[in-house]
Amino acid sequence: MRGLSRPAALWTASAVVAALIAVPSGPALADTLLSQGKTATASSSENAGTGPALAVDGDTGTRWSSASTDSQWLQVDLGASAGISKVVLNWEAAYGSGYKVQASEDGSTWTDLKTVTGGDGGTDTWDVTGSGRYVRMLGVTRATGYGYSLWEFQVFGTGSGTGEQCGTANAALNRPSAASSAENGGTPAKNAFDGDNGTRWSSAASDPQWVRVDLGSVQDVCGIDLRWEAAYGTAFKLQASDDGNTWNDLRSVTGATGGTQSYDVSGSGRYVRMLGTARATGYGYSLWEFGVRVASDGPQLPGGGDLGPNVHVFDPSMSSAGIQSRLDTVFDQQESAQFGTGRHAFLFKPGSYNVNADIGFYTSIAGLGQSPDDVTINGGVTVDAGWFNGNATQNFWRSAENLSIQPTGGTNRWAVSQAAPFRRMHIKGALNLAPTGYGWASGGYIADSKVDGAVGPYSQQQWYTRDSSVGGWVNGVWNMVFSGVEGAPATSFADKSYTTLNSTPISREKPYLYVDGAGAYRVFVPSKRTDARGASWANGPTPGSSIPLGQFYVAKPGDSAATINAALAQGLNLLLTPGIYTVNQAINVTRPNTVVLGLGLATLIPANGVSAIKVADVDGVKLAGFLIDAGTQKSDVLVEVGPQGSSADHAANPTSLQDVFVRIGGAFAGNATTSVVVNSDDVIIDHTWLWRGDHGAGIGWNVNTAETGLVVNGDDVLATGLFVEHYRKYDVEWYGERGRTIFFQNEKAYDPPNQAAYMNGTTKGWAAYKVGNAVNAHEGWGLGSYVYFNVDPTIEVENGFEAPVKPGVRFHSLLTVSLGGNGRVNHVINGTGGPASGTATIPSKLVSYP
Repeated sequence: MRGLSRPAALWTASAVVAALIAVPSGPALADTLLSQGKTATASSSENAGTGPALAVDGDTGTRWSSASTDSQWLQVDLGASAGISKVVLNWEAAYGSGYKVQASEDGSTWTDLKTVTGGDGGTDTWDVTGSGRYVRMLGVTRATGYGYSLWEFQVFGTGSGTGEQCGTANAALNRPSAASSAENGGTPAKNAFDGDNGTRWSSAASDPQWVRVDLGSVQDVCGIDLRWEAAYGTAFKLQASDDGNTWNDLRSVTGATGGTQSYDVSGSGRYVRMLGTARATGYGYSLWEFGVRVASDGPQLPGGGDLGPNVHVFDPSMSSAGIQSRLDTVFDQQESAQFGTGRHAFLFKPGSYNVNADIGFYTSIAGLGQSPDDVTINGGVTVDAGWFNGNATQNFWRSAENLSIQPTGGTNRWAVSQAAPFRRMHIKGALNLAPTGYGWASGGYIADSKVDGAVGPYSQQQWYTRDSSVGGWVNGVWNMVFSGVEGAPATSFADKSYTTLNSTPISREKPYLYVDGAGAYRVFVPSKRTDARGASWANGPTPGSSIPLGQFYVAKPGDSAATINAALAQGLNLLLTPGIYTVNQAINVTRPNTVVLGLGLATLIPANGVSAIKVADVDGVKLAGFLIDAGTQKSDVLVEVGPQGSSADHAANPTSLQDVFVRIGGAFAGNATTSVVVNSDDVIIDHTWLWRGDHGAGIGWNVNTAETGLVVNGDDVLATGLFVEHYRKYDVEWYGERGRTIFFQNEKAYDPPNQAAYMNGTTKGWAAYKVGNAVNAHEGWGLGSYVYFNVDPTIEVENGFEAPVKPGVRFHSLLTVSLGGNGRVNHVINGTGGPASGTATIPSKLVSYP
């Protein structure tokens, strides 16, 4: 940013341009982004905060700007000669009206690829033909009194197509770190690796000092990016080590001037450090960010790009009528499209809107602020059940996130059932969870939210609320569970339906998309919380880290699994834009801290019996916001977190699954033996619905066959909001130690043909939730299982729950229900409690067990 003397009108124009160009349309896949993260130089820089590296960092919130004269240039070294097919210039308000795009093999002799006159700024995309190792923008005429300023300078081409290339992603992001010292408790080493330019590491005021990062394994290191605070180093070494003890110099730097610098290096190591030997100031060394790039095979896929046609972005300058029309058009398409192919996301930039958003199937609505209060809907964000004659038990697969609502009439209606998360919401009034007419509903889930008024579940059979605040809770039917909720009713399960934990032992909120001050898209990754209570944003910004969209592969329907896996292997995160993706190989997540985020219930369908997604036994992977539809050829496992035998400790940085849903049948006859297997330790399962379909297409006992919903082998796994239904055997099998479940909702399979077909050896039926006999410690709160055998109502299930009888295995608030007398549950758990039977649909309860 320039000094305060810059005219306000020009700054306003800059902000508008930045917003417009934040996510440029990506080039065709055949064009590979060659320039991102490569070494950039320039004829000049306006100041240390606008160096040339900022134009090739993939972050449209940072920029290069030159001195205020006409003849200025910005140059990028591609590392090797490449064929150049396209150049994209994302201008800041201080643009060039006349300039040349040139290429060179040696950096001395230049060939013109494009000559531009009469340029008008914004985003210039030029198809060119040529080759060279170096590509530059040579400014001829400025459009303003300032210099030339580029948010991003991107060069696309074909390269040699062989050998290793330097990756564009930051391999050090959120990795374990250490330092020789820290100035104070607010400037630890980890701040230099958190992706947040507002946090920093700073050392004691002496020489030498160092900060290092652990990449997790030996890597070929090809680039290091340093973003210095004002207290920078004038001399330092960049070093690598295999063991953290013996260090090899990758580069020695003297005469450094601070700001942001990128260094090409060559070497390998598991640990990478900056060893400071001379300070520029009387203070210590201080880094906002320390990035490491590593080599990868093959051509590099571009990060960032547009969000596709099914992401509808609104800003306050748009007319209310135009926004309302778009909302209504999509709702008309999606209201009753329970098994349709449409997928949509509505994203609202910060501001206030006067609209009423009805939310149908496969539709997400979200604010693009960093706080829910950055976006206000004056009207409503509504789910009702008119399409199903007032019955909300099939209002699945939709979401609302990161918004505040000033509801018309004082109450907002959100009448949903499974797979309809309500996250980071602020209701400035009351919240009604029942449909008009109070027909049945079978939800649901609220997290990280604030409801100023009372929440009225009314006809809701069950509900889980986590880490939120409410102005009151009106009633409950069978199973209302709260953890870390201010204003929740006290536990009263024997005579009512309430189970309340004062806090949630471990939680981490779902990653979310937002726009920064420059209008660029970023993904915010909230930090882990322990003993959480109340919303993460209630007393200030949610703690966490921010990742620019340039570090994500923005996938579109039609992208192959091979392409997605190449992007992940390259070091990019993954953003799945709304649509359906057929994958003929598992999506493999092998890098720690990878984020896989879906928009608009993006849907993966595995083909040929493969798994949909596999996660290595690594720290901090975040899977969030997508649906998996089992393919027609039976998969053994749809989602696998950690391979068999996983044993690494991830307590400090667990992997999480949030709003990850699985469906077997309904859209077509899908098949899978097990939906989700968790082998890694310390995993957080935060709201999932694993569903063997009971209605729709491809439904039948021997048609959409699926044996088990969830198998947990890892230790110290926590489930908050676990919905698993209709599997042919155990719905949940838990073999890891110290597992915990807060809220479980289950219906047994509807369709066994008779009792003989539904026997577990000599035992009648299969329990909903099975804890392995060898397990010594396990605990659950608010667990319910229901039966509705609509083919043969005489079928019995011996126990709703099975677990070893040991001091460390404990349950609180268990219930079983026979819906209308269609079937019978003889006991709640292990021969204790029950039976649940008869047309009165009265639960059989146990307040605690044993």
